[in-house]
Amino acid sequence: MTLKAVIFDFNGVIINDEAIHQQLIEEMLLSENLVMNKGEYQHLCLGHSAGACLSDLLRARGRVVNEEILTKLLLQKAQSYTAELEKLDKLPLYSGLDDFIFQARTRNIHLGIVSGAIRQEIEFVLEHSQLNQYFSVIISGDDITTSKPEADGYKLAIQKLNIAHPQLNLQPKECLAIEDTPPGITAAKRAGIQVVGIANTYPFHMLQRQANWTVDYFTDLEWERIQEFFTNQPLQPTPEEC
Repeated sequence: MTLKAVIFDFNGVIINDEAIHQQLIEEMLLSENLVMNKGEYQHLCLGHSAGACLSDLLRARGRVVNEEILTKLLLQKAQSYTAELEKLDKLPLYSGLDDFIFQARTRNIHLGIVSGAIRQEIEFVLEHSQLNQYFSVIISGDDITTSKPEADGYKLAIQKLNIAHPQLNLQPKECLAIEDTPPGITAAKRAGIQVVGIANTYPFHMLQRQANWTVDYFTDLEWERIQEFFTNQPLQPTPEEC
């Protein structure tokens, strides 16, 4: 078995923007005369889709949230998000990301993204950082109705990678996920994917309990060690194939 694909989470893995998201959501609540409680963002939003985050926050305050209202709110948030990033001299991408992508590409490893973020936000960042050319598949919060820790996003990413590259015959055990939150790690593992937890959002020891590998930074990842692991693992059928 070989490693054929690396699938990234987006917020907290590619871009250091959680503070921006929290600020925007707090402002949206304030515009409705609502206030976010201490720790609520971390509990309801980190690792979850933007839609699930807003829905849970509003429903907890007795607000009715239908699909039309949620779509309007998410569009408003996406516009505010890009406006905030445009104020910055440089996008806050994580250190070591460029080299990690380069190392993956030199090994002919395909790249994808699975995130609960809005597609408009993801595409803005990738285009302005000139990284969009490297990701053949992007699964955003617009593409699925569930949120991590459900595995639907990862399963769809594998399907899309196989459509984009028919010769790949990609299986979950031939993928590696990069996640920064417990819900994200759980989602990838439920899909049968090995996971690297990167301690950008949660402490190292919290991710270490759940991920297959845990690192503080992209530069800590040892490609030779990971590839050796995949090479020595037999390709077994997933539970769905049994």
